[in-house]
Amino acid sequence: MFTRFRVGPMLAAASMALAVSSTAAAKPYKGAEIYSTQAQLHGRIEVRMRMARGSGILSTFFTYKDGSEMSGAFWEEIDIEVFGKGDARSWQSNIITGMGTRVTSEGVHPTNVSLADGYHTYTLEWTPDYVAWSLDGTEVKRTTGRQVADLKNPQSLRFNTWASDAVEWVGPFEESALPQHQFVNWIKYYRYNNGAFELAWQDDFDSFDTGRWSKADWTFDGNRVDFDPQNVTVKDGVLVLSLTREGQTGFTGAVPRDEDTGPGTGAGGGTTTTTTTSTTSSGSGAGGEGTATSSSVSGAGGETAATTSSGVGVGGAPSEATSSGAGGAPGEGGGTGGNVLDELDEWSSNEGCGCVAAGASSTASSWAAALAMGLSALAMRRRRTRVSSSRP
Repeated sequence: MFTRFRVGPMLAAASMALAVSSTAAAKPYKGAEIYSTQAQLHGRIEVRMRMARGSGILSTFFTYKDGSEMSGAFWEEIDIEVFGKGDARSWQSNIITGMGTRVTSEGVHPTNVSLADGYHTYTLEWTPDYVAWSLDGTEVKRTTGRQVADLKNPQSLRFNTWASDAVEWVGPFEESALPQHQFVNWIKYYRYNNGAFELAWQDDFDSFDTGRWSKADWTFDGNRVDFDPQNVTVKDGVLVLSLTREGQTGFTGAVPRDEDTGPGTGAGGGTTTTTTTSTTSSGSGAGGEGTATSSSVSGAGGETAATTSSGVGVGGAPSEATSSGAGGAPGEGGGTGGNVLDELDEWSSNEGCGCVAAGASSTASSWAAALAMGLSALAMRRRRTRVSSSRP
């Protein structure tokens, strides 16, 4: 059983009886996670990030239906996960749905640059009909079909930096790489409205907005770290999520400059004007959007064409349909078993979904773990535990 627990004292003897004793002690490494206080249903999310480097380490942005980990709940989650291994030159897209047996649609996307050497713009588009992932304005994967239809509930927005003990998935843990940091310059959320995306809000992280975000203070089995609020820092207009040894929490160094916007300037840098049909972000910065449906997410200035896609583009080869292996990719405690995802929009007898990837085929297969049971409010656990698989 994979149980998320508060790092502080247990709340009741009954809860203590349900907790896994092996996770009761503080861990020697500390990571960081923040999560939004409000949940969103559908939309476009753009985040400008520079990721951590080091084998065994993950830097992420994801959406998550709160309570998915509870016994009898249906899991709903969409992931962007950057691997620190291999000089941080690959990242994973994924959807996790299901109750008991988890269905996943993992895809691993190599890049020709290290995602730890500079800031890049990661984009999720989530509509009733598809979920799409883009990097620096270039779409690299689109999923349609049954699994997308199963994403029915609002989800919170989350960032975290952590270390998995699933060596087959993330590589052996490179302790000598610590401390490592994930830098987030800005996030923009566009609501989905009748086929169009309209800018609802953006956060340039000039301060930590406690009305929008909270800091995690828990852990879970399969995670080498405790999430420590002291490893969440806002400095020079950038959110910093740190991965450190115990007793060395926090960030006091210099924030690396964003080549497009510079620290503290955020995305757009100017005023934001909302109309009944579109939202325009003016000013210099990481690509102010020209209209609500603009797909441009990087660039040095304001984009003007609604259909223009800007950015350096990683993984921009012709699209091809891929079929990624599935299995119970348990979030942190997701179930066992596995369903195979068919190509494109065909939902097979094994309950697959359609996935189209540009520039990189999906090479990752899912991993199995036991479904967590019980521990209601105390079981607020989150990330994936991986066990045996044929992952390359």
